[in-house]
Amino acid sequence: MPGVEEVVDGVYRRTIAGGRVIGLGAPEAAPILGADPGPADAHLGRDPVLGPLVVRRPGLRVPGTVDGGELAIRAVIGQQISVAAARTIAGRLVAIAGRPLPEPVGTLTHVWPSPAAIAEAAPALPMPRSRRRTVAALAEAVAGGLRLERGGDARAELLALPGIGPWTAEYIAMRALGDPDAWMPTDLGVRHGLARLGVGAGAADSWRPYRAHAVMHLWSALSDP
Repeated sequence: MPGVEEVVDGVYRRTIAGGRVIGLGAPEAAPILGADPGPADAHLGRDPVLGPLVVRRPGLRVPGTVDGGELAIRAVIGQQISVAAARTIAGRLVAIAGRPLPEPVGTLTHVWPSPAAIAEAAPALPMPRSRRRTVAALAEAVAGGLRLERGGDARAELLALPGIGPWTAEYIAMRALGDPDAWMPTDLGVRHGLARLGVGAGAADSWRPYRAHAVMHLWSALSDP
């Protein structure tokens, strides 16, 4: 995301805000890396359909996130548009509402904006009006105490917000809440992955309770020759 994240010589760097201090930070590894993939590999590796994908990519993790609220807003921004377009809009949000660093460091110029600042800036974002409303409503909910953190289950609260459906709620559950069984059967990449394996969505029943890890393998397999 422009202004907040960069990768230099294979090293990921980002800005963080902690209390009154803002600047470069080294995010904790555990929230970003997600859960230990060992149990998921052991379970999914025995499956006759998914097993070969696990052998091809042992240790594949479900990535976590530095901040659940940030992840959720970025998920909404990215609904039904390309990754490049989502980056552009997220960068615009950072430029409008993010807190600037005292001095730029490389391409890093801001920290991710607060939920209140996002809600205020939402009407100026270059996206459909309905999605701007969703961004504002989600930001206001986070500012009001909606907890999007590992171990929680905020699906019901998320689905009650305008413009958030099952795909978005499950994606947030997978990345921010750390639910290893989050599942997105309507996701285009998942559907293509299932078709490539020659199975339907019902095959995922045997992948419980690690369907989120299965999603990562299905997505990753799309790049295989």
